[in-house]
Amino acid sequence: MKQIQEQILSDLKKEGNKEKADFFPKFFKTGPGEYGEGDKFLGVTVPIQRKIAKKYYKEIDIPSLKSLITSPFHEVRLTTLFILVLKFESKDITEKKQKEIVDFYLKHTNSINNWDLVDSSADKILGAFFFQRPRDVLDTFHISKDLWKNRISILSTFYFIRKNDFKDTLRYCESYLNHKHDLIHKATGWMLREIGNREKKTLISFLQSNAAKMPRTMLRYAIEKLPESERKFWLSVK
Repeated sequence: MKQIQEQILSDLKKEGNKEKADFFPKFFKTGPGEYGEGDKFLGVTVPIQRKIAKKYYKEIDIPSLKSLITSPFHEVRLTTLFILVLKFESKDITEKKQKEIVDFYLKHTNSINNWDLVDSSADKILGAFFFQRPRDVLDTFHISKDLWKNRISILSTFYFIRKNDFKDTLRYCESYLNHKHDLIHKATGWMLREIGNREKKTLISFLQSNAAKMPRTMLRYAIEKLPESERKFWLSVK
């Protein structure tokens, strides 16, 4: 499988764009003390990464993805996650193989260390797998001191939301009212908005109990799809 790994890396490097490689570190906050500190970029766009993932996902086995998920290059890690999602969602996937993918994902969460990496994979892999299983792993991530595990926990519930199961999302959002990081405020607000898109009364109930305590960013994201008059009202509560 080494040849396929090298080919994936070669394909990504060929598609690298210097202008984007210079821009992405700023966009993904890789400076000293920032949340993506030290990350490296090839300058490859997401559509190209998805195309490469689709080209190789059937050929490469899961253990062979280790050198790619631990790559210092952001796009290599993201492409690896696209491959894992494609494998997980394959029509002929077995439960055993899905568990292998989940175990691989959980073993390498240190490499899933920026918001796009989390958002492109957590609900599709962990959310889908744990929907009808005990969710202890997500609860553990939820109370972790690690920002990215926190985001993985809340984003994994996006799958539950799409199945009209809101309880864990609401519980996580409420406990994150005092979270220090803006990326969690955005994630929780986004998930609340998704709940509101499906069941507005549940969102309104959450706002009635918590709007005055919600971080401004979280509140703005949560009410984004409400009518303007309602948005103004909830913003005035702060």
